[in-house]
Amino acid sequence: EVQLVESGGGLVQAGGSLRLSCVHSGFTFDDYAIGWFRQAPGKEREGVSCISSSDGSTYYGDSVKGRFTISSDNAKNTVYLQMNSLKPEDTAVYYCARGFHSSCLEFDYWGQGTQVTVSS
Repeated sequence: EVQLVESGGGLVQAGGSLRLSCVHSGFTFDDYAIGWFRQAPGKEREGVSCISSSDGSTYYGDSVKGRFTISSDNAKNTVYLQMNSLKPEDTAVYYCARGFHSSCLEFDYWGQGTQVTVSS
């Protein structure tokens, strides 16, 4: 059974940092990608970052470039999202998802999400 479980969300002041974790199971990461998305109340879901297993390529949304870093620890079946210099507009529920064919274009399984709240 494919599962993705996010953790690490919480309340932080603007300028602070958080590290989100996405523990994945039920598949071999070598054949897939893992992406991070977020959705704030009343807004559309936004792609935040993605890492491809095929060559380790990473991608970032324009709003987080230079502040967020995605990484993978394959031994722990975990993908991390290090978030620095957080802003109130980063407040959202953050989800990780599996991208098939090692692609960051299409995603088929999603986690339940973890809440990130950044206070001003």
